[in-house]
Parts: sequence; structure tokens; C-alpha cells
Amino acid sequence: MQAFLRRHWLAAAFALACAPVWAQLVPPGQPQLDLPRTTLSVGMHRVDTQLATTPEQRQTGLMHRKEMPQHEGMLFVFDQPGVQCFWMKNTLIPLTAAFVADDGAIVNLADMQPLDEASHCSAKPVRYVLEMNQGWFKQRNLKAGAKLRGQPFGTQR
Repeated sequence: MQAFLRRHWLAAAFALACAPVWAQLVPPGQPQLDLPRTTLSVGMHRVDTQLATTPEQRQTGLMHRKEMPQHEGMLFVFDQPGVQCFWMKNTLIPLTAAFVADDGAIVNLADMQPLDEASHCSAKPVRYVLEMNQGWFKQRNLKAGAKLRGQPFGTQR
């Protein structure tokens, strides 16, 4: 019985010790709006982009947003290339994910519906994923092969 109580006490102490770290994350049900930003371009189009670089930022992504301006997006930055898969849990707006190679080339695009938990994956290993309002790429006739410019892809035209 003492071992049982000790394990539960240790688990409770651990949870309390971690509480300050958890409190620094985005509160449940709230969008993250204060991420670092960069400006990207693709062709003649510019995108004001939030950068999701930590596991916590990438996990929250664009969840809980009711809208996003047409010229804005979120760039998910991973440490290593891999097959990246995204879903729309707690995401309220329709999005398109552009899976992007290290050189800025769009590998493939995936339209994603709000609150859908189906996985949408890159066609090959990538380090970057740019989420934009659904239709943004299509309205600008941007497809696989189009190149993003700006940090972290370089700035040449």
C-alpha cells in the first residue's frame, strides 16, 4: 500500500512541478497569435507568415482561429526532412497545406476541411509545410513545383 501511495504522490508532485511550463503554452481553446513572423513570396505574391518552429507551436498550429487574412499563413518548420502529415483537429477554417522542399519548391498541395481528423501527408520527405486559406494557391494558379522565396528558402527571384 505504501508503494502505491508513494507512486501516486510522485505522479502528483511531477504534475505540479510541470504546471508552470504548461501554463506558458497557449491556453486551451485559444489561437496562438504571437509567433515570430517572416515574409515569403511565391511568384509575385507575398505572404505574411507566422513561424511554428517548436513541437508545441507546430502541435497547436492554426487551431481555434475563426478567420485568417488572405495574405497570411503559417510555416511549420521541422528539424529534419520527413514525411509530414497534418490533420484539422480543432481547426475551424478550411486550409490548404503546401508541403515544401528545402529549396522552397512546393512538393504537393492538400486541401483540408475544418475539424476533419483525416491525415494529409507530403508526397516525399520535407522540412516545411505552409498552411494558407483554402483556395489561395488555386486562385493564383500555384501548383507543385512553384518556389517559395524568403527566409528560410533564400531570397533570389
